Amino acid sequence: MKRIVVKVGSSSLTDESGRITPPKLWAIARAVMATGAQVALVSSGAVAAGRGLLGREHPRTLPEKQALAAVGQAALMQDWSRAFAPHAVAQFLLTADDIADRTRFVSAKGALEAAFKLGVVPIINENDTVATLELKLGDNDTLSAWVAYLIGAEQLILLTDVDGLYTANPREDPNATRISLVEDLASVEGLAGGAGSSRGTGGMFTKLKAARIAGDAGIETLILGGGGVGLERYFSSKGGGADTGTRILARGGAARRGWMLHGQARGTLFVDGGAVKALRGGRSLLPSGVQRLEGNFNFGDLVALEGPTGAVARGLTNYASKELSLIAGLQTDAIEDKLGYKDYDEVIHRNSLVLLEHENGQS
Repeated sequence: MKRIVVKVGSSSLTDESGRITPPKLWAIARAVMATGAQVALVSSGAVAAGRGLLGREHPRTLPEKQALAAVGQAALMQDWSRAFAPHAVAQFLLTADDIADRTRFVSAKGALEAAFKLGVVPIINENDTVATLELKLGDNDTLSAWVAYLIGAEQLILLTDVDGLYTANPREDPNATRISLVEDLASVEGLAGGAGSSRGTGGMFTKLKAARIAGDAGIETLILGGGGVGLERYFSSKGGGADTGTRILARGGAARRGWMLHGQARGTLFVDGGAVKALRGGRSLLPSGVQRLEGNFNFGDLVALEGPTGAVARGLTNYASKELSLIAGLQTDAIEDKLGYKDYDEVIHRNSLVLLEHENGQS
């Protein structure tokens, strides 16, 4: 069964005063239930809903914003539950740490898989009541891309108040035209702007950032306007092939590769030129190529690799920082003598490593 992530922005759920508008939620729910696919919904709107319920203006402090999110989240889930009835919904609140930490990442993935097996619709949001930097950045677009990784989605749909990516800001330039298809994301990244409405926190910048993350894992992105009506129109077209919104093709890849590219590295390994050459030749990283390291990390953590001229790769380490600090620069056959054991010959195996693009455009 096809899997899709639909991210819904605040402007697609609320009226001009910031209050949740139930008919907008019902239209989105109708479209989702009519797809026949397994859909995870990443829903913004908690802070806006809290403001509407309490009659508050824009919050002035982070704690006030967190409290409004807590108030609004409860109301938002009640409305989603009514909209999807008789189907059950399940609430998932995630933070950046749930993505950065591999153990928590796998745990969240398992919980979402179980939700699909139970036949419920996952409703996902950032955990705004405890988020700090994440909340300031306000990035549910990025969260939705990571959710697409978590569930192995084929498509990420970013539902917004603009019907796609334009050659210029359509609110300011009457000659702006919609871009239907993007094959090379780098060619359009300069068109990104700020937040589309006063009730939203993202804009095309965060949507293209999400498309980049999703695309690195082979997941197509669609930026779509029109709220639930636009979503229904898209899904009702034969094969979802209507010329609507902006379709951003994936570059091809695997979710694990994407996680290594965009996840939060727990440390940095500084490697010599010989190691860089070996890595780019498809070899694993051996301890002899590690000159020094920074950060505290454990077995299986994501680390960045820096060569003499800059970033080289990212990968999952076979040794914790305390162990690696002892064996850095040594030959493989000296590992056991130094540590008293040798679990792996490689610091990072080539199958647990992803190369970064370098000066000639290759990886």
